[in-house]
Amino acid sequence: MRRRLVSLVAAGVTVVGLSLPATGAEKTREVAPGVELTSLTLSARDADDRWTVHVYLPALPDGPLGSAGTALGPRGTAERVVRELRAKGFAPRMEEVVTPAFADRKAGRLGWVVRLGLFEEEAGAAELLGRVRKAGFAGGTRYTAQDGTDARAPQRVHVLRVDFRKFRGTVGTEFGPTLFGPERLTDLMASTGALAGVNGQWFYDSAPGGLYVKDGKLIGSATRGRAGLMLRDGGRSADVDTYTSRVTLRAGTQSIEVDGVNRQPGVVWNCGGVGGDVPTQKAQHDFRCTDDSELVKFTPEWGAAPSGAGAEAVLDARGKVVAVNASRGAAIPAGGSTVQATGSGAQWLRRNVAVGKTVAFDEQVQDGRGRRVQLTRGTTILQVGPALVRDGRVAVNAQADGIIREGADQTFTYNWTVRANPRSMVGVDDRGRLLLVVVDGRQAGRSEGLGVARAAELMRQLGAREALNLDGGGSSVMATARDGIVNRPSDSTGQRSLGNALLVRP
Repeated sequence: MRRRLVSLVAAGVTVVGLSLPATGAEKTREVAPGVELTSLTLSARDADDRWTVHVYLPALPDGPLGSAGTALGPRGTAERVVRELRAKGFAPRMEEVVTPAFADRKAGRLGWVVRLGLFEEEAGAAELLGRVRKAGFAGGTRYTAQDGTDARAPQRVHVLRVDFRKFRGTVGTEFGPTLFGPERLTDLMASTGALAGVNGQWFYDSAPGGLYVKDGKLIGSATRGRAGLMLRDGGRSADVDTYTSRVTLRAGTQSIEVDGVNRQPGVVWNCGGVGGDVPTQKAQHDFRCTDDSELVKFTPEWGAAPSGAGAEAVLDARGKVVAVNASRGAAIPAGGSTVQATGSGAQWLRRNVAVGKTVAFDEQVQDGRGRRVQLTRGTTILQVGPALVRDGRVAVNAQADGIIREGADQTFTYNWTVRANPRSMVGVDDRGRLLLVVVDGRQAGRSEGLGVARAAELMRQLGAREALNLDGGGSSVMATARDGIVNRPSDSTGQRSLGNALLVRP
């Protein structure tokens, strides 16, 4: 390859080992006293970067080829597809996919992929894909620079550095009028007077997913053991750790663990819930588990509560039960809450909660060492993940954080964890500066994006001693009040609506 390694000095941080073209660009400007925005152009398209046809494999060794939908599989399945392609006159190749080493998983083979052709332009790959499909196979086009293995692939990186020695404002989270119902970053900034911001937490079914503590109030329950960011004192104290939460409902002498806070009962996105999740209790990112017996607490932040079968208790601001309903969906009282229950949870609620009685919630959040986190008013926790950097070292707990898929089909692991995607990250450096970072992706020849391991390495090279992956893909967006959207979101429609965001406020 013609690329060369260089050192890049950006706003006081030396980035070693990242590559730039001969005319590599760096632009830094002041957003506000103590807040700097640096945009970096790293490397350029290489002659080895080509478009190819990626042939999908059947989930079972003898499964149908025309409806195959897995991106990679075991060697035997890949060899069968290769034979079938050759019999139809094509010249396929097999490529081994290897995962990088993570903190809790050794590097190793993930599977095999089958590909055809190499083209400078996507049109050539698209034409070949059409012929492959007519021959009875399934597949898509891929750009090889986005395989996640090239450390010097083209990247557009945007870094907001907040230096609290000079900055008098705050960094925290915000959502729209209600948790249920996403909002665009620029709208959240306009409504709060923010100077800048990036996208925040994952969101599912139009609401944030995972542990969410805002100003000391628990408004989203944890995916047990996943990583998160804790901010105190307006962002001046920042730490990355793993978190669990436990909410207990007490009614007289009886108590029961609450499965979730502010989410749809029975639907456990990312799994890792209290108990009874099907098919797994372990964290599985972007995977929908179910539980037919749950208790879920709703606070006024949620908005209009979901309706459905089961039972429900309506509580005022002091925990007094004002109604017990035979179905779910009552309005949430101002300052109060509701508890929705399904399955055996509904039976417990009807048996132990009565109108006129007072119930209480015990809410606890614990860090990775099992220590209770004091939910003071200045505490904000945003559970996203995975963790990228801990104590100045790359440290991705891929298995524990659920970004390695359970089971035989490793398409998700390949596409989301290994391959390059747009990424958003947050970190803090040794000088206490908060780093908000967005890397564009899925833009062939301009900015390919990063795999998780490369994202961790970038944050370390930017000087982070602690760093966390935020929501990414089409959600990756950065904006300032003066410039509007700074990066180039990968969706053709522009910025997405978000579950919440990290905002820099004056």
